[in-house]
Amino acid sequence: MLGGAGAGWMYWHLDHNIRSVDIDKALGDNRPMRADQVAASPSASASPSASASAEPVEKGVLNILVLGSDSRSGKANKALGGGPSGGARSDTAMVLHLDADRTEATVVSIPRDTLVERPSCPTESGGTTAVAYGVMFNSAYSLGGPVCAVKTVETLTGVRMDHYLEIDFSGFAKLVDALGGVDVTTDQDIDDDLSHLHLEAGEHHLDGKAALAFARTRHGVGDGSDLGRIKLQQQLVKALVGQVSDSGLLTSPTRLYKVADAATGSLTADTGLDSLTELSGLARSLEGLSADAVKTVMMPVVQAPSDANRVVADEPEASDLWKSLR
Repeated sequence: MLGGAGAGWMYWHLDHNIRSVDIDKALGDNRPMRADQVAASPSASASPSASASAEPVEKGVLNILVLGSDSRSGKANKALGGGPSGGARSDTAMVLHLDADRTEATVVSIPRDTLVERPSCPTESGGTTAVAYGVMFNSAYSLGGPVCAVKTVETLTGVRMDHYLEIDFSGFAKLVDALGGVDVTTDQDIDDDLSHLHLEAGEHHLDGKAALAFARTRHGVGDGSDLGRIKLQQQLVKALVGQVSDSGLLTSPTRLYKVADAATGSLTADTGLDSLTELSGLARSLEGLSADAVKTVMMPVVQAPSDANRVVADEPEASDLWKSLR
């Protein structure tokens, strides 16, 4: 009885760690078709699809928008360098595309400095925001949170975001620590006083705080822009996939609980992924996914004509990339 009660409490604790946002209800029917609908009707154009039944989270093709926010909410995030106290920005944005049999995945990074059309988004008060053109991609999250971020990505890509996951600075650092750290290799020295990261070229084992700094570093890497930082983030994603794959995590209940507690404690998910059951189902479906089977790419971009410090989608290459994920 005590064992059952303890297991029940742990499940309740992890389940209630997760913050939830109802993306489908907020955005309604005016969205791109789901991947399973596109496959069933390849000649159809994007059309309302919220009423269609989706595949279970552990089956079928999925596109998941993954955001890392720089929220300064809480002492831990503030200590790790979160953004302005008045709000948060989408510091990292990736579209995770999972194929139907979950043996391959593609991670597409969207530079936060990309100039985009920000569509009209619903607000919590019941109103809507105005459409804006030529604004920075990460302004969508700042203005309208997860709902506006998802709608902006769907407008940019024409790809339905089946799910949404967001983790903040503190949650990411705790997750890496719970996994035992992560191994990365740099081909150049990194000296970035702003991210507080100083590494000599070579192999390094990073704890959570250092891994977060690695993901945030941009100065002294490449041309100092967001594009150089994305390369580091993609390397980190593959390293973490390899860490999970090689660690035998699912065979150790103690470690699994620690990792789950770290992951869910700072996690925001849509209503299709906001329970431990759904997240566990997704994780189990990825057991056969190795780091070598994860392809990391960046949305093709070119310098914006209006601002040398910004980029815009490079067409038709960007559209071709997104079309391959539908």
